[in-house]
Amino acid sequence: MRLVVVSNRVTIPDRHEKATAGGLAVALREALEKHGGLWFGWSGVVGAARQVREMQRGNVTYAVTDLSEAERESYYLGFSNRALWPIMHYRLGLTEFQRDDYMGYLGVNRRFARELSAMLRPDDVIWIHDYHLIPLAAELRRRGVTNRIGYFHHIPWPSADTLTALPFSATLVRTLAAYDLVGMQTAPDVRNLVDCLVTMCGAVSDGRRVRLGVRETAVQAFPIGIDVEAFRRLASASVRQAATPLRATRESLGERKLVIGVDRLDYSKGIVQRLEAFGQFLRSHPDERGRVGLLQIAPPSRSAVPEYAELDRMSDEVAGRLNAQLGEFDWTPIRVVKKAYSRTALAGFYRRAQVGLVTPMRDGMNLVAKEYVAAQNPADPGVLVLSRFAGAAQQLSEALIVNPYDTHEVAEAIRTALAMPKSERIRRFELLYGAIENSGIHWWTQRYLDALTGSRAPDEAAELPPKAKAPPKRGSRKTDPAGPERGEGTGRAPGGARKRSAASDDGSHLTLVR
Repeated sequence: MRLVVVSNRVTIPDRHEKATAGGLAVALREALEKHGGLWFGWSGVVGAARQVREMQRGNVTYAVTDLSEAERESYYLGFSNRALWPIMHYRLGLTEFQRDDYMGYLGVNRRFARELSAMLRPDDVIWIHDYHLIPLAAELRRRGVTNRIGYFHHIPWPSADTLTALPFSATLVRTLAAYDLVGMQTAPDVRNLVDCLVTMCGAVSDGRRVRLGVRETAVQAFPIGIDVEAFRRLASASVRQAATPLRATRESLGERKLVIGVDRLDYSKGIVQRLEAFGQFLRSHPDERGRVGLLQIAPPSRSAVPEYAELDRMSDEVAGRLNAQLGEFDWTPIRVVKKAYSRTALAGFYRRAQVGLVTPMRDGMNLVAKEYVAAQNPADPGVLVLSRFAGAAQQLSEALIVNPYDTHEVAEAIRTALAMPKSERIRRFELLYGAIENSGIHWWTQRYLDALTGSRAPDEAAELPPKAKAPPKRGSRKTDPAGPERGEGTGRAPGGARKRSAASDDGSHLTLVR
């Protein structure tokens, strides 16, 4: 069996990338290396050249093709990111449909199918990723491909009544029946998709398997994880190394507490609402002024899409207004930094922060929440404040779960987190760490491939992991040599999982670019 991975964007690794690659990319490369593999997709280049270029890295062949400017405008910026992305995140008011964009989206999927089918072998197992490529399996089937084909949807799947606002949505949903296995982040996403197939396409379903015509498709939840142990080690190393960004942050903060948010600049992440909530927290609790600050890291993306340019302007405006109203000559309450940082720097920021503020308006999973937990010092951990509309909330129930639309509720959660006794912080951390450790990125990859290849039945392969192992120990210098960072106790390390990445274009730190 050879594994074939298909994604919108493919970055060919250079000889030294193993040190910096993100968790999903690492896991997929390992799976590709194990089976002998092909990774196919867009090169990221916009140009006239359309031929497929191949490059070998170890046991993996990378095959990339360019997009024309017209294809980029219609397939990527148009239908994928101005129609599908907003409607998948329940933002009907931001959804813009153009028939030409939809035709361009289908055209690129048709071209990808033509180019990929020429490279396939009879025993290949094909794994397609995300909303850019929903109809790809149907196009491959039209070309006579009979291989096992799976799809994983990294972002939310909306309810049927929401999705039907998109023209041609029933036609698009029907193409998912060409897959043998469709993976979703959460059980609610599974229910939504099954309902769409039944109500919009006339499929028959038992809730997990869907029959449409002669084909049967399994639809299962496979919550994606991170490489927990690798990210924990990065956080510990950042304390010892004290890289420039983290050192400068420590010096500027002094004894002040830190609340952190890390997101790609996207309207689904609730960044403007988060800034307003932090302002509400300071207004409601004036005694906290001068004692705590918010650092929001928000690398820009999709700046060619008008809605993103407007969000960029709004975030600057809100941060400036709140700083002018609430700041002092020696204290700026909110810092918004619109640049990407290395994984090591991010791990260090997370570890320094007393509160991780992860409040998207809607998110498929949100791996920042899991990274924040993995980065904590077990002897003196911070507190995760998490949106109920992030997929991660299904697993991380010991976080402070909030409604991101309610700024007062988020403000009070920040107050609760900052005032939480150490014993309660440790109790919550140990349960959260156990949850992410037992459902890491390698667990996710193996469970999905087991279900796709038939090594396990889909129902069995998609089961959530067993009960958490023993919580991380707080007494072994050997496991976490970084020592104390917040003036209380010594830093001790949990053990047991794998790797993760810096902020990229998908909002979840995935190397598969959105």
